[in-house]
Amino acid sequence: MPGPGSDATAPVYIDTTKASIARVYDAFLNGKDNYEIDREVLRRVQQVAPEAATLAIDNRGFLIRATRFVAGQTGITQFLDCGSGLPTAENTHQVAQRIQPDARVVYVDNDPVVLAHGRALLEENDRTHFSAADIFEPRRILEDEVVRRHLDFSEPIALFQIGTLHHYNGTSPTTREIMAEYIDALPSGSYVAISHFFDPETEEHSAIARRMEQTFLHSPMGSGRFATRSELEGLFEGLELVEPGLVILADWWPDGPRLKELDAVSYCIAGAVGRKP
Repeated sequence: MPGPGSDATAPVYIDTTKASIARVYDAFLNGKDNYEIDREVLRRVQQVAPEAATLAIDNRGFLIRATRFVAGQTGITQFLDCGSGLPTAENTHQVAQRIQPDARVVYVDNDPVVLAHGRALLEENDRTHFSAADIFEPRRILEDEVVRRHLDFSEPIALFQIGTLHHYNGTSPTTREIMAEYIDALPSGSYVAISHFFDPETEEHSAIARRMEQTFLHSPMGSGRFATRSELEGLFEGLELVEPGLVILADWWPDGPRLKELDAVSYCIAGAVGRKP
């Protein structure tokens, strides 16, 4: 892992024999920055849930809408995007800076492919920065030189954990404890957006959630846990949820009235945006 000053150039080694979370998401979004091992994960999940790509599509849509909300409604101009993933057409900095041209975004990810793309990103945007670090080590992120140089922790910050926490395989600290440490460090008036694979605990959709979970966990990626509502509510402890609260992503301020029936998979990813009082 690069040390402080992760904006700097360092050798990038990409292991194409192991699935990468960022590249698997790219495969789910029908992107081009993935390898056969990553597409194998997609195919396996599609065997139990043919519309599995909806997970990534709903997740990306939520990121875009949450960024629009924060940039357009809260006055916040600094963003800490944890587990940024590979660039697509609408990245956090593009959405935020279209509304708030002076918005500063620090992306954090330790995937070598993301690091390579992050460097290219830095060359075209002087208000966008990148730190190669482990998002599940909040103390190191909060003390990271790049984060501290470009974000002012005396002013409100938008912290994003979009589609990240369900890939945490550790037992101590828990994801709840990880988020508690992040939230505790944020100044009053900050906003936190989280999305997570979801077991709705309903007869209709719980079975497909758990089938996808088992497929993810036993795939070349080896992660992808589906949490219950009570587990997800614990991630937002200490925050006031913005309406409509914790919901499936398709129901979080959708772009217009719903004309299409939702895929079953859409009921298996949820999230919310919360404000720190």
